[in-house]
Amino acid sequence: MKKILFLLQMVMMIGSLSAQQKPHYSQYILNQYVLNPAIGGIENYTDIKLSYRNQWVGIQDVIYNQNQEPIGLEDVNPRTYYLTAHFSIGKSDKKTTATTMRTPLESPRGKRYWEEYTASDPHHGVGIQIVNDEIGPFSNFSAQATYAFHMGLTARTSLSAGFGMGYSRFRLNPKKLSALVDPGFDPAIAGQDYKNMLDLSAGLYLYSGDYFLGISAQQINRGTLQFLGADTSSNVDQRTLLGTTVPHFFLTAGYRFLIGEDINIIPSILIKKVNPTPIQLEGNVKFQYRDQFWLGAGLRAQDGATGMAGITLGKAVNLSYAYNFSNNRLNPYTSGTHEILLGFMLGNREDVCPRYIW
Repeated sequence: MKKILFLLQMVMMIGSLSAQQKPHYSQYILNQYVLNPAIGGIENYTDIKLSYRNQWVGIQDVIYNQNQEPIGLEDVNPRTYYLTAHFSIGKSDKKTTATTMRTPLESPRGKRYWEEYTASDPHHGVGIQIVNDEIGPFSNFSAQATYAFHMGLTARTSLSAGFGMGYSRFRLNPKKLSALVDPGFDPAIAGQDYKNMLDLSAGLYLYSGDYFLGISAQQINRGTLQFLGADTSSNVDQRTLLGTTVPHFFLTAGYRFLIGEDINIIPSILIKKVNPTPIQLEGNVKFQYRDQFWLGAGLRAQDGATGMAGITLGKAVNLSYAYNFSNNRLNPYTSGTHEILLGFMLGNREDVCPRYIW
């Protein structure tokens, strides 16, 4: 019985408390590609990003031995790791010409640059997304290949469409589960402990030098999660039903305000919808100095606040960090959420920092 109750509690934590089956990302503004495959190939270089998110640090559960005696504590808070990489094919932007050369002291992304911004020529983008999300004994590993096509709509505005295809593996780790509850109680746990499923995503992205607007869907195809086993004592098949995967819908939007020559202010929003939970709203604002240093702050409705900071090192590396403070029911039990993002710009000969994905 303990095992069944524990499973129900974990499923409720995943499905109700976080209100989604896909992970949260505090720094979505820095890597919208992880939410929307239409962004693949948007830059002039190969964009690689690595991220680690440690959510609700301090959430623990009791570890039991085989005699059902408590022997310690186990971390069960969510952890998310991801790797994304994408590049363009047939992209031939020539944003800098003999008539647009900057003076040595002029900001490379100052007022004149954005006034001269033009839409990209039609081109393709390809990439990969690898995400591993863990919470206690449960994990969801997904891998996708993506394709996108970009085209100019006006002199300054481009539209891209993209899709992704791969698979997700949902897993219940019996070793981690047996450390938390009475081992050997539920024969289903000793049986099939994972399920592979097709994973599809799609999106559209409208962007210019002034604004962006994106809409995307992940986990488009539905599937049932269950772990099967047999009760040898009664010869009756047992099923532990963990739930049903549902589509996740995202809308992102943002606008760039130029404050003088060196400072950009970029407010943005993220709207998420995952049935049957209510719409989730998140917003942040990014203060950027010469596209080299930036600070940011954000709010997630009914969850908490986020502080962010980042730096670009030369033309090849960028690093950022976010801290999220929760004001929900978990607040007394957690010290917050940490997220770090490391980016590499391979083959970058021009841009000081990411140009199009803000």
